[in-house]
Amino acid sequence: MTTEIPNRREALVKELASQLTGQHLIAGQWQSETDVERFQSLDPVANQTLALSFAEAGERQIDAAVTAAGAAFVQYRQTRPQARAAFLEAIATELENDSVLITAAAMLESGLPQARINGELGRSANQLRLFASELRETPSPLLIDKANPDRTPLPKPELRLTQLPLGPVAVFGASNFPLAFSTAGGDSASALAAGCPVIVKGHPAHPATSELVARAIARAISRCDMPSAVFSLLQGRRPELSTGLVSHSGIQAVGFTGSFKVGRLLADCCAARAKPIPFYGELGSINPQLLLPGKLQAEAETLAGHQHQSMLMAQGQFCTSPGLILALADSESSQKALARYRSVLSQAITETEAAPMLTPGIAESFQTRSKQLLANPALELLAQGKAAAALHHTRPLLLETGAESLLASPDLMEEVFGPFALLVTVKSEAELQAVIQALDGQLTASVHATSSDLQGYPDVLEALQYKVGRLIFNQMPTGVEVCHAMNHGGPFPASTDLRSTSVGTQAMARFLRPLSLQNLPSELTNSFNQGQVSDQHPGARYF
Repeated sequence: MTTEIPNRREALVKELASQLTGQHLIAGQWQSETDVERFQSLDPVANQTLALSFAEAGERQIDAAVTAAGAAFVQYRQTRPQARAAFLEAIATELENDSVLITAAAMLESGLPQARINGELGRSANQLRLFASELRETPSPLLIDKANPDRTPLPKPELRLTQLPLGPVAVFGASNFPLAFSTAGGDSASALAAGCPVIVKGHPAHPATSELVARAIARAISRCDMPSAVFSLLQGRRPELSTGLVSHSGIQAVGFTGSFKVGRLLADCCAARAKPIPFYGELGSINPQLLLPGKLQAEAETLAGHQHQSMLMAQGQFCTSPGLILALADSESSQKALARYRSVLSQAITETEAAPMLTPGIAESFQTRSKQLLANPALELLAQGKAAAALHHTRPLLLETGAESLLASPDLMEEVFGPFALLVTVKSEAELQAVIQALDGQLTASVHATSSDLQGYPDVLEALQYKVGRLIFNQMPTGVEVCHAMNHGGPFPASTDLRSTSVGTQAMARFLRPLSLQNLPSELTNSFNQGQVSDQHPGARYF
């Protein structure tokens, strides 16, 4: 058994090495310069580099990809929604056709289990098909204000409001989702659906996976006769690749999921351009869990079990991981219930094995932050997971403090990316309101409450909705449904544009802009913008 896994890994690496180019996909061609810096893929479970090397992209590759994308945009923006829908469906099919190797590579490079990767691949394919369905069934809205030449004191012209794609979009793959938020993930799918070419900057934690997915997209491009430069993949680890890509004048928007530090840097680059562009970034969230007294008293043990399960998903490396627990214990009975909750959750954490993180850098960052928090006299250690068997493994951590200490140290409300949660004892509704007001923007917050709780704390619920992008009742936040009504965003730093979502059909709106047409000649209504301003447009609304 001790040699079986290394042998399987070695066989997989050999198979990948025989198929991968280690190059960049630019305008349909796999290319790189011969004398260029290269980096290697890593197995995070064994903490070993793999015999798979990839070329670092530089200024020439950035310019070639963006220039080609700009030329492709002229053709791609004129494709009808039905053609783009077929293209998205073809990408989904090609991903599924190559699912065995893609799944194996993603498992190898991320250390995530097969069930999780299978779920991600299915999610990616379903997401592409959802956008395809949206393009077919719900064309972009057309609002028509009818002309009124007899209006006084001035006649009213006819106006039609439609939408146009922005242009080439830079998409950054995420470390924690090698498929669903990466090369063919939500940002890429929504931009392509909107009519925008995409240039993906692959995440260096899973370059083999990125190349395999890019290969599937390239096959779909060929099948659907789309312009070859509608999609490109650039690989690399150097910060100059990221800043150079978003600073290129041909890039018109950016989609990003990652750390606050990198996201803020890229957002500033976009804002500093001679012509600033939108940066849609998801930078962090601690996803508060509100435990109201009635629910806490009725289900303390169950709530603790749900918290443990949710905060340990993917070793706490979900953007929706529940990192802050606000327990309102304003009576003797609720304090006793909190003691039961604390005991069950602490015991579960204590019995949890240490595990590897997605990358050595993430592991080191978590370990450093854990040491800092453990040294904080305002925090009490409730539980820590079993001792790590290897230096790159991390132990789950549960700490506790009071609301006063939390409010006195705002840094305690910053995201700790990994298997961590801070339990905060709140003694009154006024204290809870103060904590809510002090929160930064969040992707989610969950309210665990009985019917009586909901009726008893309306002001808490009213205040909380202004801090989050998704308000959840009696469920944990991990898991983001891909559907029409999903909003995956929130006030800063949950996202850099609180009006947008990176998941669901509304994500497409990030890469579209409005265009008003005044006094449009009738002979143009069926040809202008590929028929999307016609009186027969199925989404037309008249005023």
